Formats: sequence, structure tokens, C-alpha cells
Amino acid sequence: MLVVSDTSPICYLILIEQIDLLPQLYGQIFIPDVVRDELADQDAPDLVRAWISSSPEWLMTLTVTHPFDPALMELDRGEQAAILLAEELEATLILMDERKGRLLARSRGLKITGLIGILDDAASMGLIDLPNTIAKLQTTNFHISSRLIQALLDKNNQD
Repeated sequence: MLVVSDTSPICYLILIEQIDLLPQLYGQIFIPDVVRDELADQDAPDLVRAWISSSPEWLMTLTVTHPFDPALMELDRGEQAAILLAEELEATLILMDERKGRLLARSRGLKITGLIGILDDAASMGLIDLPNTIAKLQTTNFHISSRLIQALLDKNNQD
């Protein structure tokens, strides 16, 4: 499976101490150098900057060679680069949370999942304690509705 990630899923998985789910679920993950730079930015949380400064072997950083696409102009640079890299690599899946990015990626024929989908898959495989993981996520600034949380817990019979 060839998987490309945007910044958000990696950032939040680091913050909730579940970053090791990515290689367990998908093997190798590809990110554009723009995403690496966002993770290393001085405004990123210290934990995230420390993690990316010594990133694991399963994380591969690549430079996007496709030319800029004006259709992606309303997205931030990380989302633009992740979509372009996913197209360039003919990725099986792109990891992205932001709504506009997800809609544009889907309209371009890319299969998408985000942080909640990752946690759902991990819970289904018995890799995480979903209620505890959701509780950790709620200590961050990740936006998720209580209705979605309850549906996820109900689906995984862990409420």
C-alpha cells in the first residue's frame, strides 16, 4: 500500500502518542518536503518538532516534481503538496483531515482517510484503547464533534 500524508494526521498522532499506528497500519508513509517543513516549523509543538528531527525509517520525505496546480490554490502548501505527491506516486491512500483538502483530493480520484479513520481502523484491529485515545485527542486542539466521537465509540463497542 502506497500512502501519502499531510501534516495534520502525523502531528496529532504524535501528540496523542499513537504515531506508531502508521507503520502498523500502512507500512511506509510518504510525505512531501513541505509537510516535513511544517512539522519542523517553530510554531509546531515541541514534541512534533523533536519527532520530525529524528524521524523513523518508515517515513520517507520526497520533493514534489509535479508543477503547481492552480486548482489547489485555496489549500495550504502542505495540503497542495500532499495531493500532488499522491497523484505523482499514484498513491493508494492519502491521509488528510482538512475538509477543503479532502473534498479536492476526492474530486481528483484520491482515496482519503483522516485521523479519525486511522483511529477507527486501529481500534477495529485491537491496536488501541479507543476511549483512552479519544480522551487524549480531546486534550489537543483537534476539532471533532461529540456526535462523531459517540458514533465511533458505538461502532467499536467500546463505550
